[in-house]
Amino acid sequence: MGYILRELFDPLIWQNSVIAYLPAFINGLIHTLIISAQSLVLSFIIGTVVGVIRVSNMKVLNAIASAYVEVIRNTPLLVQLIIFYFGFGPLFGNNQTIPLVLGLSVFTGAYVAEIVRAGIQGVPRGQTEAALSVGMTRNTAMRLIILPQAVRRILPALAGQFISLIKDSSLVSVFGYPELTHAANRVTAATFRALVPNIFAAFLYFIIAYILNRIIVLIERRTARSGQV
Repeated sequence: MGYILRELFDPLIWQNSVIAYLPAFINGLIHTLIISAQSLVLSFIIGTVVGVIRVSNMKVLNAIASAYVEVIRNTPLLVQLIIFYFGFGPLFGNNQTIPLVLGLSVFTGAYVAEIVRAGIQGVPRGQTEAALSVGMTRNTAMRLIILPQAVRRILPALAGQFISLIKDSSLVSVFGYPELTHAANRVTAATFRALVPNIFAAFLYFIIAYILNRIIVLIERRTARSGQV
């Protein structure tokens, strides 16, 4: 315990293992934001499409979507990233970002799909019946009536999933992607001090997640007042 306290409160250690390597941490933070943002957008698209299919009457597509969700949710993310990186990576040449973004997106998309499915099923059935009664097709009713209401209902769950995505992105450090955890590992290797660099990296992850959470809260409040998504 005394060792931990000395590490945490020794300004010289912070100077030598954090301040001196601040550019590396900033570069890692930028790469974390880039890969997380790309994966967030793609996973939302995948999850929305799969979620809609999951509540549709298209039996074949529904079965495929269900299989996708079950397989992805019941296998480890790191194993999936290995498959994407080494299985599909050669298709993209030397670009290591694309297979990693795909792996993160496919993984998170399965969870988003279940959130979207639950949100759609939570919208009263009368909304669909009313839309059909005025001449809308099912697709139009889903796009204009059901999905906007569902998204408003599931914002907190989506926020939690996207925050998990940001934290899960730390696994791409295994493949040498220069994100935040990779930066902390490099500093540890250079200074032989693991505690302080990783505490600082954890703090930066917390800041990102906290800001995203506050943004979602503001969106929730705004949509609650306006009744629009």
